This record gives sequence, structure tokens and C-alpha cells, in this order.
Amino acid sequence: LSTNSISSDRIDPSSLPSSIKSIIFPTIKTALAETIADTVKKAQELNSYTHIVAPATKFGSNVLPRTAAVLEASPISDVIDVLSDDTFIRPMYAGNALAKVQSTESVKVLTVRSTAFDKVEVDGSPDVEMTELEVEEQNITQFVSANVSQSDRPDLGSASVVVSGGRGMKSGENFPLLEKLADKMNGAVGASRAAVDAGYVPNDLQVGQTGKVVAPDLYIAVGISGAIQHLSGMKDSKTIVAINCDKEAPIFQVADYGVVSDLFDAVPELTEKI
Repeated sequence: LSTNSISSDRIDPSSLPSSIKSIIFPTIKTALAETIADTVKKAQELNSYTHIVAPATKFGSNVLPRTAAVLEASPISDVIDVLSDDTFIRPMYAGNALAKVQSTESVKVLTVRSTAFDKVEVDGSPDVEMTELEVEEQNITQFVSANVSQSDRPDLGSASVVVSGGRGMKSGENFPLLEKLADKMNGAVGASRAAVDAGYVPNDLQVGQTGKVVAPDLYIAVGISGAIQHLSGMKDSKTIVAINCDKEAPIFQVADYGVVSDLFDAVPELTEKI
């Protein structure tokens, strides 16, 4: 189900995985949760799907609970493993416990943590069926405007390199240090909740339980102590490097490499040597 404004004639079948057999294009003007929930319900009535899945992003977490409600099903959120067609693994308590959940619903409504799964191979789907679905606009809510930040850097959720800063950055004026390092490695810039709450950077850069969950090939934590809610959002990274002047900081317990140093000395030196 495509919920953006891309039309079927702009999709190249060769850019799709062969597992995609059908794409539905609803006639909606805005991708509000209420409208999408009604759209999914109508698609479900026509096709009787067994599983309805969305990524566990802010978008998916906004849409899927409402979708499950209109379908009268219990949703399962933040799935990190699929054991069978009705049994799933999801984290609890900021990732400190894993729950095995079995659904008895006729239609399973799931959000999945995309960083927990391998990327699918793009091998082309020449026979993909593209159909349009007529959907009436709802009148419960109204779209007013969108304020979307623009950046030339990779998206935080999909970047292979992420450089994040915490309270140790002391102010937002010091974040360009991290931006220079990230740009050297074609990476994204993130932040801890402490840095966001202090007003150093906007909250769309927040990594953690209440922010974005990332699992890049390289995660560099700069001036981040390692609070449990932050670790839950980045501990699946392939390689973790921590830079902190406090050698007792919890971040070093999950780091593969640690640098005990003043970040204002270590970061410029690292940037220069890359």
C-alpha cells in the first residue's frame, strides 16, 4: 500500500524486490492516520490479507494502532523476529527483556523494527500488479501543514554511519564538530535525549527508546553517558565507538572501542586523520 503521492507510472519494476507482487495506490490527498486506517480497512475487505505490516517508525506507530482498532484486532508492536506466521519476538523494558507473543487474530497487525532484519535483495518484479483504490476522505481531522527538515546527509534511520552527541557537547553551537566528522564518512548526525531536552538540536535527531532506533555499521557516541533509554536505540549497531572523558560512563560497557579523552580534543583529531 503506497501512502505517498507517487503514481504507478513513476515506479520502475526493476527497482523492486521480486517478493512484491502487488502495489495499491489509494486516492487520498493526505497521509493522515485516520485516512490510512480507513484505506487499509477497505483493502482488507477486498483482499482478506493475513498480515498487515508497517515499520516501527513514528509514522507506523501512528497508523497501525488505529488500523488495528478499525479491524478489531490486537496489534503487536516493534517486532524484531518472526518465529512463525503467528508467533513473534518483541523487546520490552527498553530492550532488557524479550517477549514471545502469539497472535490468535485472523489478521495479524504488526509494526516491525526494520533495523532488526536484513535488507531484501532488489532483483526486480516485472509482473507486479498496480491497482488504484477509491477511498473517501475522512472528516475527523484536517491536514494543516508539514514542517520537514531538509538535509544533504543520509537519513538517520538508514545511514551506515551515525555520529551522535550528548550532554557533553555543552551547547548546540558545538554540534558542527560532529557534523564535520559525519560528513567525512558520509554519515548522519544523531543526539541523545539529554542533548535534545537541553535544546542543543531538534528532536528529529534523537536516538533512543523515545526517539529513533538505529543499527548502523558504525555508531560513534560522543559525550554520551549511556543511559538505558539511549542504549535501547543503538545497541544493535555493528561497531560502537565511545568518546567520553569519564572512564566509568556506562556507554563503555557496550562499546567495541572506547576513547577516554576530552571530546573537544578527540573529535577534531579524529576528523583530521580520516
